[in-house]
Amino acid sequence: MSSIITGTGSYIPEEIQTNAIFLENEFYDEERLPLKDKNELIIEKFKSITGIEERRYLSSDLNNSDIACIAAQRAIKKAGIDPESIDQIILAHNFGNLVGNSKQSDMLPSIASKVKHILGISNPNCVAYDIVFGCPGWIQGMIQADQFIKTGMAQRCLVIGSETLSRIIDPHDRDSMIYADGAGACILEKGSDPEKGVLSYASQTFTYEESNYIFFGESNKSGNAAHTHYLKMHGRKIYEFALNNVPSAMKLALEKSGIHIEKVKKILIHQANEKMDEAIIKRFYRLFKSGIPHDIMPMSINKLGNSSVATVPTLLDMILNGKLDQHHINEGDAIILASVGAGMNINALVYQY
Repeated sequence: MSSIITGTGSYIPEEIQTNAIFLENEFYDEERLPLKDKNELIIEKFKSITGIEERRYLSSDLNNSDIACIAAQRAIKKAGIDPESIDQIILAHNFGNLVGNSKQSDMLPSIASKVKHILGISNPNCVAYDIVFGCPGWIQGMIQADQFIKTGMAQRCLVIGSETLSRIIDPHDRDSMIYADGAGACILEKGSDPEKGVLSYASQTFTYEESNYIFFGESNKSGNAAHTHYLKMHGRKIYEFALNNVPSAMKLALEKSGIHIEKVKKILIHQANEKMDEAIIKRFYRLFKSGIPHDIMPMSINKLGNSSVATVPTLLDMILNGKLDQHHINEGDAIILASVGAGMNINALVYQY
């Protein structure tokens, strides 16, 4: 038995925000002291490290559940299935519906339940639930869906990753330039060829020292919106953690699959930081004492920013629909999906077309 992707879909917000929007921001450090560099230099350094030139923000008339539903509808249409035949709706996110700029999260009912309602699915046996697993949430949803299918508990699953980070960022924290909004989805269903589909995975959680690397905190600017909390992170610690742990998780997943590294044609990594992702790839191939193939790692962060759980499924959808120049996935290709994020959580999944 296998589980195969039969349709993908995504929603990329229309509102483009270039780095220039941060020129007038007042940036402060963690000690609430003004940054010494001028904003032009801060932005230039930021771009050279992260690769981000622009990002997408969701318009105020839409919520996270709305764009999750749009991505889901596109995946359903691509798969050519009846929504009533879906057994599970698994939705990965971190902050629920953040209405406007309120910073207040609405997670009642679950975002997955909201999506099922908007889709108009009446089948009570279609179970809808959320995953809060940090940025690796969508891949974790894929892992769960694969196991439900392979144990016979489900035939067809809708897995969605959707987030609106622009509504939870501190304008006085330079890290706020990283974050973006978006949604991606896929239909995963029972297949008949055990050599195709999801082959293996690795999933890990580190909390002994790492649980607060990403956290909720007050603004970097003293007295600004007191008691309002924003998305915060210890960037250097996350960078080092990712480099030390993601390559080994990818290696573990690949070894469990039985696929030789030369058969891997694409590696889709969570779009968090261009330099970090490049370093992860180098360390991964070093573990196999192998050279890095040309165009092995597609990137979308330069134009879309970091949309958390949505980065990997939107990147996959873009490639499968020919929207990313020079990157294609063909029959017989093996790919690796990998992510790292709050928890700290890491996962990697090997899939063969």
